[in-house]
Order: sequence, then structure tokens, then C-alpha cells
Amino acid sequence: MIGVEPGRLDDQQLMRELETIHRTRHDTLLHGSNEALHTHNERMAQLEGEYLRRHPRRPVARGRTRAGAREREAEAEGDAGTGAGVTDGAGVGA
Repeated sequence: MIGVEPGRLDDQQLMRELETIHRTRHDTLLHGSNEALHTHNERMAQLEGEYLRRHPRRPVARGRTRAGAREREAEAEGDAGTGAGVTDGAGVGA
């Protein structure tokens, strides 16, 4: 195992580890060796699994579900045809 076993981390340490691994993910994917990517995948899965074990009923934002994403797409398609939702960049309707 790389690093401290996730179950031994307190909540603050676990969140810090998760933030770090997510922040470094893109660089590891683009520039890391196959071994580094494999190690990163394993550690990320361990940390995320521990987070989910501790928070099985975490709140899920509607927009982060498939149904919520479909609603956003439908709204965007509707707005594109009517000009609704278009602003001048300052939040004022154009």
C-alpha cells in the first residue's frame, strides 16, 4: 500500500489526501509512467472508497445525476432557440 491506510486517517486528513490526489490526477495521466498511473489509480480508489464508506448517505446534487444532466441539456437547447439565458457578460440580459 502506498501512503497511510485510508481507514487510519481522520476525516480532515482523508479530505486533504483526496484533494491532493484529485489535483495531481491530470498531470499523472498526461505525463506519468504507466506504473505511476497504476499507483495513482489504486490510491485514488482506496481514498474514495474510504470516503464513501464513511459517508454512504452523502448529499447528491441533482445536477450531478444523469436526469439532472438531461434537464440541463434540454434547457440549453430551449434557450438556444429563444435567446433566453443570453447575457451581456455582466449578468444583464442581452
